[in-house]
Amino acid sequence: MTVPPIFDRTLLARRRGRALREARPGADFLMARVVEDLADRLATVSRRFPVAVALGDPTGRTAAMLRASGKVGHVVEALPPADPAPAGRGDLIADEALLPFRDAALDLVVAPLSLHWLDDLPGALVQIRRALRPDGLLLAALPGGDTLSELRRSLIAAEAETAGGASPRVAPFVDIRDLGGLLQRAGFALPVTDVDRMTVRYDDMFALMIDLRAMGATSILAERSRKPAGRGLFLRAAALYAERHADADGRIRATFEIVSASGWAPHESQQKPARRGSATVRLADALGTVERSGGETADGGE
Repeated sequence: MTVPPIFDRTLLARRRGRALREARPGADFLMARVVEDLADRLATVSRRFPVAVALGDPTGRTAAMLRASGKVGHVVEALPPADPAPAGRGDLIADEALLPFRDAALDLVVAPLSLHWLDDLPGALVQIRRALRPDGLLLAALPGGDTLSELRRSLIAAEAETAGGASPRVAPFVDIRDLGGLLQRAGFALPVTDVDRMTVRYDDMFALMIDLRAMGATSILAERSRKPAGRGLFLRAAALYAERHADADGRIRATFEIVSASGWAPHESQQKPARRGSATVRLADALGTVERSGGETADGGE
């Protein structure tokens, strides 16, 4: 049975190419924030990485960060597919869905906002883990489930009003709990996930959509409606957005939730959980309390 794709990756390459051609100063603010956070996370790791890959960052910020970190020997800048491809940029083009790296060839993979446009995220994580040498590290950031929630709700409500139904127009994003489980399933040791939220304010919904276009982040859902959306739909969505998600000064709020993740390729030197039943000190003794059986009260009654 063939599972239909979630994303139109040919369209994604075209959208990325357009964003690169029409680059707007400041439109990469989200990538800048993510790369700064990843730099802070890398700074806490007390080791060097001989070979690191900056995976899927068309802005070049991640590769520059790695070179400036003092923790990496050789940086490979693996740009995402774009149509047309950027001339004279990066070391190679790497489709995040089908990575070109040999097993155990890398020491560090940093993936900023580059793994969420995938039909098979678990498979991509397995590929990354296999490409890492033992004790190699993955640092990644993905948009979380609340990202653009205001835009999603406004578009659904407007289309339900104007067309009697709604088609998907904002991509699904990963949940922090799901991502931790996916890292474990992919074979990563010591997985860690956490979430950061930022609110960006715009004059109106159309200003937000201009930024999303400049990021190459407009909808590429395979099941999107092929009918041209009428102007009335977006005007109504903008009105609903302003009614429900605006501050006192009339500017609207847009939520960006960033889920950060790290995981290590297994190695014998890494910490492991203690074997069940191997404790030598009772918890009650460590806490200085009296252990009682279930149902027993403090005065010894039932």
